[in-house]
Amino acid sequence: MPKRDSTVRGREFGAGIRAAIESAGLTGRGASQLAGWDPAKLSDLMNGKGGISEHDLIRLLGICRTPLEESDHLVTMFREADRSGWLQVHGERQPVLPRTLSEHEAVATEIICWSMNLIPGPLQLPDYFRALIESNPNTPQTEADERVAARAARQQQLFRRRCTMTFYIHEQALRLPVGGSEVMSDQLHHLMTMGVRSYITYRVLPTSLGAHAGLAGSFTLMTFDKLEPVVFIDAENHAVFLDDKDSAKAYKTIVSSLDRAALDAEQSKELIERMTS
Repeated sequence: MPKRDSTVRGREFGAGIRAAIESAGLTGRGASQLAGWDPAKLSDLMNGKGGISEHDLIRLLGICRTPLEESDHLVTMFREADRSGWLQVHGERQPVLPRTLSEHEAVATEIICWSMNLIPGPLQLPDYFRALIESNPNTPQTEADERVAARAARQQQLFRRRCTMTFYIHEQALRLPVGGSEVMSDQLHHLMTMGVRSYITYRVLPTSLGAHAGLAGSFTLMTFDKLEPVVFIDAENHAVFLDDKDSAKAYKTIVSSLDRAALDAEQSKELIERMTS
């Protein structure tokens, strides 16, 4: 297969190959030698740029003794890796651990999040998130502990990286009493605590603003060092990843409009602080 531009699918495929090699106790160079490849060939593959045949892939997975279920997943991803955009339909509910989102968060250089109704996911305390789970009739309460733990682990991984993060939050999200007044008070204090970190910025859109550019819904825009930006849109039982240039341009335009309309960083912190008192 010829080389191609990296896509969301391609990068998840590459991350899966990297994990398969590590699980086998091999290095990239060692796996290349066993497969009889130039190391640059494997590098292109792990960066989602193709350059091999399906037969080559199956041989590599055999060398790594990759479990059958994961092998089938990676072969499917390989076949679709050049397709731009990705609608992931989860069935009745979202997965406990969103694999594609986590893998992109792990390498993003900047994350811009717009949240219209809720505190952004990376900033949600366990009790706040648990209240959201309890209010959702599609999520079994028996999964609550597992989901809360998975969210906490994702947050730790994200904040350990210290990538630049800007959170545009509508004032109504700050005032919606998710979990009751005590939980919400703890949540707002948590925002203030997290806000002292140099790589985190809050920008609040006041309710008094009225109509604004973000009314179509919440989203996350992720940028990368050597890859095209990715827009992530979350919904009840599906997620959308957009990696084409037109989508990135459109959502960057929305972010620019939110930036002009929102309170500045200091005003935003002051508003949140007033709400905690």
